[in-house]
Amino acid sequence: MTKIFGATMLSDVQARRIKPGDKPMAVGGVPGLFLKAGSIPGRGNFILRFVSPETEKRRDMGLGSYPDLRLQAARKLALEAREVIALGKDPLVERRRQEEEMAAIRAVPTFYDAALQTYQSVAPSFRNHKHRDQWLNTLRTYVFPVIGEKKVDELKTSSFAEAIRTFWLEKPETAGRVKQRCEAVMNWCLAHGHVDANPVPSVGALLPKQPSKRNRVVHHPAVPWEDLPALVKTFQNEPTSTGRDALAFLILTAARSGEVRGARWEEIDFEKKLWVIPTERMKARIAHVVPLSDEALAVLARRHELCTDASPVFPNRSSKPMSDMTITKLLRDAKVESDTPGRFATAHGFRSSFRNWAAENGYDRNLAEFALAHTLSSATEAAYLRSDLREQRRKMMEVWSAFVSGADPREPANA
Repeated sequence: MTKIFGATMLSDVQARRIKPGDKPMAVGGVPGLFLKAGSIPGRGNFILRFVSPETEKRRDMGLGSYPDLRLQAARKLALEAREVIALGKDPLVERRRQEEEMAAIRAVPTFYDAALQTYQSVAPSFRNHKHRDQWLNTLRTYVFPVIGEKKVDELKTSSFAEAIRTFWLEKPETAGRVKQRCEAVMNWCLAHGHVDANPVPSVGALLPKQPSKRNRVVHHPAVPWEDLPALVKTFQNEPTSTGRDALAFLILTAARSGEVRGARWEEIDFEKKLWVIPTERMKARIAHVVPLSDEALAVLARRHELCTDASPVFPNRSSKPMSDMTITKLLRDAKVESDTPGRFATAHGFRSSFRNWAAENGYDRNLAEFALAHTLSSATEAAYLRSDLREQRRKMMEVWSAFVSGADPREPANA
């Protein structure tokens, strides 16, 4: 033992002699600091014995192992603990609190990690792989390079404004979707206790005002409804193909391209003349029942002779749903003109053709909206209108089919 200013201090030589079974040795320099023998000669553990100012009970606080922790370092740690005690706090409680704080800091994810976890929770609700890929790919392209590696509790409204600013005006639709996805990620973080508030909703206050939706809407190039009979007749004179049949069925039902391409035989009820599109394949996530006209049924009957019940209604050569480019290529190759100068007609544009035809021929707006599987814009109207107007739609679709096929019976809309 060495004495410094009258206090007995444990030397390193003495400490190295400690062996299993020895009594704890006072280290000296700090009251209550002992070296307790370990299970191997020459090794031990530093213990600080103190009375907790919070519980008034004696406690032992481990400071580290000897000789990994040297005597001088142990005295320094013990002195720091004594300073905490002098302030009326229990150093073991304070240590636990600090460890919990550090664990919480380590548990806070980066925006990248949080986005991946959010994606896993929301992906099952997406209609198809395309939408699932888009959700994550837009964040990879625009957001991750800027804030992906930052902890989410460090992110502010300005952080997201910085990530979105470069394409906020140039690509307003994309920017809006990216903003929504960032907001979803931060809502996930809020729900899991990683942040106290979601900073994304206020992003618009830091960015220039975008053009109104009315000014930036880009309509799908469509064939004027008056020109449809001539177009359909042109395709009818061509050899039968899966693409032409799919296009004919799309026009006759006013359905979306994806709904037609993904059609399965189990969705078709030939007896009741119905096509029931399940919830998971609909944009609005609501099952849609399409009354089938005789012309539409004739297309299906022709396809049924060429396909098995296990294949899609409109398969490719691998018996999988045909590509979304098949109909597009068909229209481009035929150079089908549209109402948009310099652009050929698109598959989606035929829904616009149908909508204009219905309006011009006096059909009720709700009738046409139901046929297009649009949700009613008025919540009150939707609450009171419980019927899907199926039989009225059947009559309308028969008239529509007759018109585009060249018969044009001109049956009154209220017939």
